[in-house]
Amino acid sequence: MVHADASNFTEGVTKAEAWEQVIESTEALLEDQRNWVCNLANTASLIWHALKSMPEPSNHANWAGFYVLDPTISKQLILGPFMGKVACQTIEFGRGVCGKAADSGETQLVQDVHNFPGHIACDGETKSEIVVPIKVGEKVVAVIDIDSTVPSAFDEEDKKALETLAKTLGPACDW
Repeated sequence: MVHADASNFTEGVTKAEAWEQVIESTEALLEDQRNWVCNLANTASLIWHALKSMPEPSNHANWAGFYVLDPTISKQLILGPFMGKVACQTIEFGRGVCGKAADSGETQLVQDVHNFPGHIACDGETKSEIVVPIKVGEKVVAVIDIDSTVPSAFDEEDKKALETLAKTLGPACDW
């Protein structure tokens, strides 16, 4: 069983090492647990603590969590487990960075949110964002959303790690 110590990251950890720990810890947490709320809550915590332990600029994350498919309204996301400030409760597919990722099924790596058409400013301090769709088959069931207070906080290494995490979470949960 994974212990709360899974959220502890070694001082001076590299980004690659931190993402590897997040993925491995998430895989362990998913064993014998299919509840999406439980799994996303623990994964949000792992992501948050990993980001805060990473070197600049990753440690400037101000929000990390999930939006999930709203079961009551078609083509809409609803707020899921997260770490950070209070957030937007619902997001329509196609609207903002999360909505575009959900609608297109593709990762959105945005270096400057102020230059992103239709950006939704849930937190005015956010400067960059990465959103990765979580799929079951070809259907988007949720998105991983991470925001930062500095521009260009996320890169291809983050994208690759988060896409691996999304591929792990999708089939492992009962959505």
